[in-house]
Amino acid sequence: MQKDSADVQAKHNTFIKKIVETKVVYSLENEEGFATSYSNEYEHEDGEPVEIICFWSEKADAEACAKDAWEGYKLAELTLEDFIENWCSGMYEDNLLVGTAFDSNMFGQETEPLELILQILNEAEKAGVALSLEKYESTVELREIVKDLIEEF
Repeated sequence: MQKDSADVQAKHNTFIKKIVETKVVYSLENEEGFATSYSNEYEHEDGEPVEIICFWSEKADAEACAKDAWEGYKLAELTLEDFIENWCSGMYEDNLLVGTAFDSNMFGQETEPLELILQILNEAEKAGVALSLEKYESTVELREIVKDLIEEF
C-alpha cells in the first residue's frame, strides 16, 4: 500500500542503506509463514493482486507491525546474503513482490525482487561493503544474471 510517494521512496532508500550497513534484514513470521500483504499497484493477469512479503531494516519497525492481521507474529532475522540469494531470488520465481519499510498502517514500498537485488548491490558497492555470496562467484556474476533476467522479462 502506498501513501505519499516521496516519503515511501525515502524510507525505501533508508531501508537499503541500513540493510547494507548492518547486513541484517527483519521480517515477521508465525507457524503458517511470513507476514504478507497484497499489492495496491500490481496485479496478475487474472486481475488478482500480487502478494507481497514484507521486510524491515529496523527490529523495532518490524515489531511495531505485529498487530491486527499480524498479531502473534514473531521477529525473524535474516542475513543480507540469505535475503538476496534465497529470499529475493525465490520471490522472483514465485511472482511475489518485496514490501520494504512498511509502517504500522501498512504503507510501504512495493518492489520487484530483482530490482531490489540490483539496488542492494549498487549500495553495497558504493558503501564498500563486501558480500559473502554462496551461490555466486561474485557480486559481478550475480549482477549480470539479474540484469539478464530483467531483460528477458
